[in-house]
Amino acid sequence: MTAGSAGAAVTVPRAPTPPPAAPADVDTVLVLDFGSQYSQLIARRIREARVYCELVPGTISAEEIRRRQPRGLIFSGGPASVYEEGAPRPDPGVYDLGLPILGICYGMQLLAHDLGGRVRPAARREYGQAILTVDDAQGVFQGLPSALPVWMSHGDVIEAPPPGYRTIAHSLNSPIAAMAGPQGRIGIQFHPEVGHTPLGREILGNFLGPVCGCRGTWEPANFIERVVAEVRDKVGEARIICALSGGVDSAVTAALVHRAVGEQLTCVFVDNGLLRRGEADRVVDVLTRNMHLDIRRYPAEDRFLEALEGVTDPEQKRRIIGREFIDVFETETQRLGDVPYLAQGTLYPDVIESTAPDTNHAHKIKTHHNVGGLPADLRFQLVEPLRYLFKDEVRQVGLALGLPADIVHRQPFPGPGLAIRIIGAVTPARLETVRAADWIVIDEIKRSGLYHKVWQSFAILTPISSVGVMGDGRTYANVVAVRIVTSDDGMTADWARVPYDVLADISRRIVNEVPGVNRVVYDISSKPPSTIEWE
Repeated sequence: MTAGSAGAAVTVPRAPTPPPAAPADVDTVLVLDFGSQYSQLIARRIREARVYCELVPGTISAEEIRRRQPRGLIFSGGPASVYEEGAPRPDPGVYDLGLPILGICYGMQLLAHDLGGRVRPAARREYGQAILTVDDAQGVFQGLPSALPVWMSHGDVIEAPPPGYRTIAHSLNSPIAAMAGPQGRIGIQFHPEVGHTPLGREILGNFLGPVCGCRGTWEPANFIERVVAEVRDKVGEARIICALSGGVDSAVTAALVHRAVGEQLTCVFVDNGLLRRGEADRVVDVLTRNMHLDIRRYPAEDRFLEALEGVTDPEQKRRIIGREFIDVFETETQRLGDVPYLAQGTLYPDVIESTAPDTNHAHKIKTHHNVGGLPADLRFQLVEPLRYLFKDEVRQVGLALGLPADIVHRQPFPGPGLAIRIIGAVTPARLETVRAADWIVIDEIKRSGLYHKVWQSFAILTPISSVGVMGDGRTYANVVAVRIVTSDDGMTADWARVPYDVLADISRRIVNEVPGVNRVVYDISSKPPSTIEWE
């Protein structure tokens, strides 16, 4: 069945889902996105400070900003140079709103350029750790040391600040590394949002609190009440299906939608043959018993494997999987009657990495099957209640909804499943190999007490074979890679320093228990420059 053949459903153009409006008693800060891959981290740090924020295009109109009534604005970094033709810029009216503005990197250069200062190419690019010397310990530097390590990533420098602005910090390569002006307008050349700036949270906190006057009252419970009301208002009396995978994202989505519309919701669990060992049975059992949802299990292993046959390009895999999921949902729609809405557990990092239509000037990292991998002629209106949340916030919402702890605290599992943990073609035999290896990794991580201390742990089947010796004979067999990372949100990650004896047990068991594997390697790459998944 093709995406355009389901019943009499009407094709609805996909439009960006607007974030839920903040309630009157919650302060809001807007992050204007000029294309930085770290923009979502700025938003995350603000949420951590219990201040509600929204990431919006850098080109948002001044009138729309006024309508949202934020306490302050943050200009993100970005890959452009402000003096280049076509460089992204804010609506000039933004500067007339009288709001505090924190410009970060490119954002600082925008403040300087737009308000009468001078920006020029640096004689030498400044990238990496630098020592910032604070010349004025007021504002964002209030209560901080006079010298602090920060993370720089820029090729332009401020040659002269705008009229009325003064230099408040410098570094070896940036004589004007921070500047301050009237109305709480501050520019900083470094990135406070990344972990490599140890006191970045304090710097952002000083902007949010003393400069903007934010009170820090944002709670997940606020989100639940508002989103339930908005879903109910959008769906009305119509039927809705939810793409249920068993992970925390889709489970929380289902719980929110169910609270909003009750029996109008039907959950569709697609058993695509790309899941972990025993996953399908466990998911249906746990969610049926604990959430009392109407779950329709759809066995689809054959159709997914047939569609993936011979495909080696990871982007093509993701697009195929997204297409097949939608085809299954449309098939289920025919059985249920008129179902115009599809709910799915899209998170904000999915949107950012896929460069969905509501992001601005960002480079695509990879397609997520439920964002960039969806077909252009999608025959549903999407309901994505988690679209503007990070993973840790989703877990908080899940706990507030009363979901089982083993669902809420499960390690993330990619939507395309094991298909992107097989480098190269997906076959039943290769699936069985990576499934068995993955089971051992998880089993040993749980046995060692590390499961809830690391972000993710899994196995990857590489396309490499290597020579080995097993017993007295020569082997030429598969190489399996093990990936274990620590992270707060999945947007940045570091490889986990797992004890050697745990790694040794994982390696020994995989080689002994998984047929066709004679070598195990450990991935010690961080994100960035790598991603967590290999595909």
